Amino acid sequence: MARLLRAATWGLFPWRGYSQGPCKDFVEALKAVVGTPHVSTAAVVRAQHGQDESMHRCQPPDAVVWPQNVDQVSQVAALCYSQGVPIIPFGTGTGVEGGVCAVQGGVCINLTHMDRILELNAEDFSVVVQPGVTRKTLNTYLRDSGLWFPVDPGADASLCGMAATGASGTNAVRYGTMKDNVLNLEVVLPDGRLLHTAGRGRRFRGPSSCSRGTHLPCMSPGTRKSAAGYNLTGLFVGSEGTLGLITATTLRLYPLPEATVAATCAFPSVQAAVDSTVHILQAAVPVARIEFLDDVMMDACNRHGKLNCSVAPTLFLEFHGSGQALVEQVQQAEEIAQHNGASHFSWAEKAEERSQLWAARHNAWYAMLALRPGSKAYSTDVCVPISRLPEIVVQSKEDLKASGLTGAIVGHVGDGNFHCVMVVNPDDAEELRRVKAFAEQLGRRALALHGTCTGEHGIGLGKRQLLQEEVGAVGIETMRQLKAMLDPRGLMNPGKVL
Repeated sequence: MARLLRAATWGLFPWRGYSQGPCKDFVEALKAVVGTPHVSTAAVVRAQHGQDESMHRCQPPDAVVWPQNVDQVSQVAALCYSQGVPIIPFGTGTGVEGGVCAVQGGVCINLTHMDRILELNAEDFSVVVQPGVTRKTLNTYLRDSGLWFPVDPGADASLCGMAATGASGTNAVRYGTMKDNVLNLEVVLPDGRLLHTAGRGRRFRGPSSCSRGTHLPCMSPGTRKSAAGYNLTGLFVGSEGTLGLITATTLRLYPLPEATVAATCAFPSVQAAVDSTVHILQAAVPVARIEFLDDVMMDACNRHGKLNCSVAPTLFLEFHGSGQALVEQVQQAEEIAQHNGASHFSWAEKAEERSQLWAARHNAWYAMLALRPGSKAYSTDVCVPISRLPEIVVQSKEDLKASGLTGAIVGHVGDGNFHCVMVVNPDDAEELRRVKAFAEQLGRRALALHGTCTGEHGIGLGKRQLLQEEVGAVGIETMRQLKAMLDPRGLMNPGKVL
């Protein structure tokens, strides 16, 4: 049956798949808001905005718009809301859970033209950025200030997009995730109203900023604390575009470390590598990064990044601090690793050496894809209490071998988060079925260990059933009620999360 959008003023807005495309009057209304050059219904543009890095088979939107400022975002949202048109926010498209898929058609709002750094408060360790600002752009801008923003998911993602997905990354063990580092959000609600989640211009420190055990000074970005009402900022961080469009985010910054040193060390087994991770954390060594790559991933990274590392289960480590402190940290970590059978320590003190090392880690996704040209990648994303990490990683490695799938394990093991990255023929239904079965089995194993089905990628399209199992019926119903209150017409990124 044909699916048509009934629009009171503009007539009918046909869904994707109709040869005539969106109603011309509606498109003209969008152009009147943002300007003709900033609206497109071209098939190639729509296709670009209907897919991310995931293997989910996604649909393109009916139209793409590029607002230039928050007022235009509000007007476009209000127009879509009044006509019942779905809204899909778009940043850099680097997500891996199908979050930009237009499952019901609609308008994709590409926010990348809003790319200003609005305000730097160096004394308060905070900055306000628009959605078009990526993490690399921000850190380049901050280079001469002595500050930096450490949340690093690997991809050069939009910072507002990172807030929307609750992103994390390699530095999370020391500096936390986006949930710890977002102080305020400017959000356009589905009907076009503008919300500042902590109040206009306020910079409240996140709830976990001084309680992570990170050995960092307890800095005070803006007001040191607030007990004023509900935590609206926390509600929107990780909401995946289902509650509103994030048009600015206020972020917590950190002083650049006085000194940095990185290392890799190979282990005789997966168990030994992950055991070392747990022991390093239990010894309270203030490691900044501690990443695990199994033998398959190390082989892929060697090939892709032209490295010469041992093809064995390997830890990538990095330490931040004063020169004297680093000597002690490195010595402790090396002793623990050697106690667990580590060998082939390779230390990198020069910036160029560290950059090469972490570039290889950040390109692990593409290194895996290169093992099987023409494939698509799928990544699991579980996170468990650190004490349960060795058993689930070891079991996952065995399950991966038994599955017959081409895959590897990589993870931010310092905070209990790891990924099984599998490369798949997207046209092979049987292989896709095995990938799905493996991912669901792993997700349920993590839940059984009191973990989560997603440490950083989000729910998107693929983990909705696991979310229900994780938070329970009452949790899901509460989320649905919140969604219905903020988005009663169900227009914000429909089909995701719930």
